Amino acid sequence: MTFQPVLRFLHRAEDGLLVSALVSMLGMALVQILLRNFFDAGLLWAESFLRILVLWVAMLGAMVATRESNHIAIDLVSRFLPPPLLKLSTLVTCLFSAVICATVAYFAVEFIQYEYEDKTIAFASVPTWLCQSIIPIGFGVMAVRFIVHGVTELLR
Repeated sequence: MTFQPVLRFLHRAEDGLLVSALVSMLGMALVQILLRNFFDAGLLWAESFLRILVLWVAMLGAMVATRESNHIAIDLVSRFLPPPLLKLSTLVTCLFSAVICATVAYFAVEFIQYEYEDKTIAFASVPTWLCQSIIPIGFGVMAVRFIVHGVTELLR
């Protein structure tokens, strides 16, 4: 059974969500600038909305970068390793990264639970926990991608 169609759909959805968040962020910032400069007015909730969009763009961008293996990496040692040790080094690095991402995702879920209990509002009537839910989702996805990348590199 192949998962390629499902993965392709998820990747396109992820890319579409990233583009939508970025365009929304730019559009809202432009509207806010125009309202302030030309009409001495502004949307009260726009600043909070823009902060949340920055978080979403950052997390979605990190997810895409991890998917494409374009994330920040320090690979000084890997340039000098023979191929068998390079595979082992890649596996260890990916598993370490996965553990870090999974740990952050775990504690982010705990954080989201506290935000849910506090019932704080981010902007308009949108609860804060909903806006911040991208944090555990993003780090969870990155953890899975690091594991898959490490195992795939080892089996190659």
